[in-house]
This record gives sequence, C-alpha cells and structure tokens, in this order.
Amino acid sequence: MSLLTPEPGLLLWMTISFGIVVLILVKYGFPTILESVNQRNNYIEESLKSAREAKEELAKVKETSELILADARKEQKVILKEASRLSEQIMNEARENAVMESDRILAKARTQINAEKEEALKSIRSEVTKLSVALTEKILREKLSSEKEQKGMIDRLLDEIEISKS
Repeated sequence: MSLLTPEPGLLLWMTISFGIVVLILVKYGFPTILESVNQRNNYIEESLKSAREAKEELAKVKETSELILADARKEQKVILKEASRLSEQIMNEARENAVMESDRILAKARTQINAEKEEALKSIRSEVTKLSVALTEKILREKLSSEKEQKGMIDRLLDEIEISKS
C-alpha cells in the first residue's frame, strides 16, 4: 500500500460517503444556511431602507425646523417692532401728559399769583387809603386849628359848590 495511490475499494467507499454527506447537506444543511443568509440579506436591506427613510425623515424634520425657525424670527421681528412702537407711543403719551400737567400746574399757579396779587393790591390800596385819610386829617387839623381858618375853609367849599352847580 502506497501513500499516494489509494486502493479502488477505499476510493469507492470514500466516494459513497462523500455523496451521502453531500446529499444530507443538500437536503438539510444548505436550505437552513441559505435561509439564514436570505434572512440576513433581508435584515440588511430593511436596515438600509430604514436608514434611508430615517435620513429622509431627518431631512424633512430639518427643513420643518428651519421653516419654524424662520417663522419664529419673523414673529420676533414683528413683536420687537410692535414693542418699539408701543414704547414710543407710551413715551409720547407720557410727554403729552407731563406737558398737560405742567400747563395745568402753571395755570393754577398763575391763577393763584393773580389772586394773591389782587389781594396785595387791595391791601395796599386799603393801607394807602388809611394813610391818606390819616395824613389828610393831620393836615386839616393843622390848617384848621383856629376858628377863623375853619370859617374860611367852609366859605371856600361853599363857593366851589356853587360854581360847580352853575
């Protein structure tokens, strides 16, 4: 028996054994292996499909978020413009109210000053009148201290009355 040349009986039995193993593998092993490979292939295809769908969904979400962000910026601008307009309006109203209030206070002060001025003028006139009467009284007392001067004054006044009647 040589190592390189097998005997025909051994070769026959090895061929039969190999055929039986191949038949068993073809009948039971290959379908299971092919089914596993197909399942793995389907899983990979579904994963790729899901990844594409997720990528498309992410693109849609990104686009939507950009639109929402743009709308938010527009609304922010509108709100800021409105707030600016309102602040200007409030400041203008406050200025107008301050002007009206200052005008009212000035008018009230002028009225009060005029009333005090009139009161002071009345008081001054009263004092001047009292002083005039007192001064006239003193002057008349000095001039009319004698009876002769009194009669002369009465005659003069009577003459003036008669002249004014005619």
